[in-house]
Amino acid sequence: MQFAKRHGLQLLGTTSTWFLLDIAFYSQNLFQKDIFTAVGWLPPGKTMSALEEVFRVSRAQALIALCSTVPGYWFTVAFIDIIGRWIIQLMGFFFMTFFMLILTFDYYHLRGQPCPNNPSKYCGGNHIAFIVLYAFTFFFANFGPNATTFIVPAELFPARLRSTCHGLSAAAGKAGAIVGAFGFLYAAQGQHAGQPDPGYPRGIGVKNSFLLLSIINGAGFFMTFFVPETKGRSLEDLSGENEDAEKETVGSQSHGDLSTVNPV
Repeated sequence: MQFAKRHGLQLLGTTSTWFLLDIAFYSQNLFQKDIFTAVGWLPPGKTMSALEEVFRVSRAQALIALCSTVPGYWFTVAFIDIIGRWIIQLMGFFFMTFFMLILTFDYYHLRGQPCPNNPSKYCGGNHIAFIVLYAFTFFFANFGPNATTFIVPAELFPARLRSTCHGLSAAAGKAGAIVGAFGFLYAAQGQHAGQPDPGYPRGIGVKNSFLLLSIINGAGFFMTFFVPETKGRSLEDLSGENEDAEKETVGSQSHGDLSTVNPV
């Protein structure tokens, strides 16, 4: 009961933010190929050989990793003890939401429209701008909650329960990864007959999936307010153990003072 009173909302914050992050992060990571194909940056798989498809997809994912994912981690390492965990996580969720909303509401303009002579390709779009905006979501995921969500639970809770609370937070994150992996697979399917992949029901489409991910990232932003800043604070101070020790010391001193008072 004492733990729930002191750390219950904090545990809610660490589990929920890790859960929400992994829904968005893993869905985007696992289905980059489908997203790149949907906006016309990569040709449909049926138009390429298996070897060519592997090469094109690997090249696209490597480009995203080198230009956004890896630099995001470097920025976190450089600034986490300067601006703090809480600010980085809040900023990361904010910009993930921001760039995802741009991709949502400017989706058709960035993607382009089906070419008249080849409906499987898109004409008139700005694929470079789309990929840059999409890469920024990965940059701020790593310069943000994808780093801080596993750091904060290791610093926040009492020593006797720290591994348990970190495990609960991590388990919530893996549950979010499962939701993202399976949910986006179904949600991103086309809305009209003939658009879904064979064996899948109609979904809400890539654009509406981006909107859903924006809402999820926004929820992560607000749930971050339940997570305190841990920068520059000792583990004992964060867990409240210093406070308990002070109370015990004061109590013992008071008891000692009373025991030395001579009766009249």
